[in-house]
Amino acid sequence: MTRPASAALAPVALAAALACAPASAQTAPGTEPVERITIRGHYDNAVGTSDAASQGVIESALLKSRPALRPGEVLEFVPGLIVTQHAGDGKANQYFLRGFNLDHGTDFATSVDGIPVNMPTHAHGQGYTDLNFLLPELVQRIDYRKGPYFAQSGDFSSAGGADIVYQRRLDAPFAALTLGGNGYRRGVAGASTDVAPGVTLLGAAELMHNDGPWTVPERLRRTNLVASLAGGSSAQGWSARVLAYRARWDSTDQVPQRLIDAGSYDGRPFGRFDSLDPTAGGDTQRTSLAAEWHGEDTLGRLRVAGYVQRYRLDLNSNFTYALDNPVDGDQFKQRDERTVAGWSASRTLGHTLAGLDARSEVGVQGRHDRIRLGLYDSVARRITATTREDKVQETMLGLYAQTGLQFAPLLRGVFGLRADHVRNRVQALSHPENGGRASATQWSPKLTLVAGPFAQTELFFNAGRGLHSNDARGTTIVRDPKNDDPLTNAVDRVPPLVASRGAELGLRTEALPGLQSSLALWTLRFDSELVYVGDAGATEASAGSRRRGVEFNNRWTPRPWLLLDADFAWTHARFDNGDRIPNAVDRVASVAATVRELGPWSASVQWRYLGPGALTEDNSVRAFSSLTTNLRVSRRFGSRAELSLDVFNLLDREVNDIQYYYASQPPGLDAADDRHVHPAEPRAARLTLRVTL
Repeated sequence: MTRPASAALAPVALAAALACAPASAQTAPGTEPVERITIRGHYDNAVGTSDAASQGVIESALLKSRPALRPGEVLEFVPGLIVTQHAGDGKANQYFLRGFNLDHGTDFATSVDGIPVNMPTHAHGQGYTDLNFLLPELVQRIDYRKGPYFAQSGDFSSAGGADIVYQRRLDAPFAALTLGGNGYRRGVAGASTDVAPGVTLLGAAELMHNDGPWTVPERLRRTNLVASLAGGSSAQGWSARVLAYRARWDSTDQVPQRLIDAGSYDGRPFGRFDSLDPTAGGDTQRTSLAAEWHGEDTLGRLRVAGYVQRYRLDLNSNFTYALDNPVDGDQFKQRDERTVAGWSASRTLGHTLAGLDARSEVGVQGRHDRIRLGLYDSVARRITATTREDKVQETMLGLYAQTGLQFAPLLRGVFGLRADHVRNRVQALSHPENGGRASATQWSPKLTLVAGPFAQTELFFNAGRGLHSNDARGTTIVRDPKNDDPLTNAVDRVPPLVASRGAELGLRTEALPGLQSSLALWTLRFDSELVYVGDAGATEASAGSRRRGVEFNNRWTPRPWLLLDADFAWTHARFDNGDRIPNAVDRVASVAATVRELGPWSASVQWRYLGPGALTEDNSVRAFSSLTTNLRVSRRFGSRAELSLDVFNLLDREVNDIQYYYASQPPGLDAADDRHVHPAEPRAARLTLRVTL
């Protein structure tokens, strides 16, 4: 697309918005309100509150009731989503949802306080989502959604997305200290105060250290700072926030199963928690400034927001050991340094259209990444050769409009249209022929129909087109930088944007008092799949894919002090040629019981199941299932102190967080295709004392 054409995109989309009279996802003005039932402050997913059976809100009370081994595991409260790790805990997690191994975040869009976390054209993987900077104590709620049905959601959101919202004010200052085995120590404190009439200052800080169960101690050191100012009200107000984070760690990457089975390697014992490269690990930093303003008038609501972010990663990995370089080994270093600027604005209006009550929304979103990327061969984190270095400028612009119409008392619809435009400029420093420019635009229609409520039940139909972007370097590449043979090193370029198409039939009911249940039958097709390649340490474009599945979620309060959760998901995932999609998990489940305020005591226990899945396209090698149980028991001492005991992997099961199947060669052994695993941590206990001041 030319620059003038890009500029014309905004008025075209705005005109379409006004012509269609766009609306929000809420019930149109003038209709009868639906009685809302909130389950003990844990969820806000009652009938009449969402536009899909697979959409919802998780409240902070639930986050506080269950333990999380890592910060990113707060996303496991999203039904059907599993969070694991395949390397050091300073690295982004692995995410599994709807038959996707989302790698480090591809196809699941995540934001924290309005700042997108996914990184396009990242040194390690497209859509890289590092949530280790998250402070769970500050989370007010998580708004989640699944599928490409929502006009406000753009890049990386085809499988779903989650917006994590921080609190603007704390009920009271607090300090918490956590101690656990394997050198786990964490201290966190926070407070808020009014610095002027209607203006609140909030501050929080975290220090953390952990060695983990690994033979090579992880030596994870994490520093985290948050400061915010907020004024006004939910109707008219503003906020500004600064986040600063740094982590350093040593990493135990996945290891071959054959060495674990043999029990020894190179004349010494070898077990599940051993490493083949003790120098792997990394260092990352993230600093951001964000601000937003919102206001209401007689016509509707206006919101504008912006952010600036500085990010750095130095990551050293080794997945194949000595397969490519028997002398120095296969360790590789990936560097990512970037500055990101982003902005958004939206306007909602209540009105009538053709005599029908309607609510409309139109918005614009944009971000610009200026990135310096490097991929190197390394030995003990020292660079020995340069594979490629690049400077990238990537700009993404999104415009959307949607209208909600109340056709009848028991029937409403939401009609949306979204336009996304990406422009890449790649300056290939090490291989100039791989530089260049690329751009693309995609239009994505969205449709939602909701019938009900009748007998405290709603029916949903959702359909839409979505997308993910590809790494900008892949959109301009012509030669493989690791192959010097001019006769064989030609590489096909990938499109800047790849389309997805999805649909969903859903039901949500509260027909039985105290029980919320939802059922969703969904399907999703991609023009091109992004597949994780272990020895490259990145994602590469592959063939198109199709997935379909069923999700069944339940929230039951048989007693005022007892909450039971049961979430189940089944998925069928295939490439277009019928082959299996490696690491597409067939089944996941989570069952939990939470006891709140039974005298001074509270407790929760969660059963978490990550099912089997194909590790190869022909399904000849499959991942083993993983089942773990986590426990939290808490006791209050007066109104100011609480002591909590968290036990992870309560039954001490030997299971894996991640499994891959590829070729590797430990030094001194023959090369072989093998299952490579990163074990889940054994049983571990952590004791937390929290004091409010």
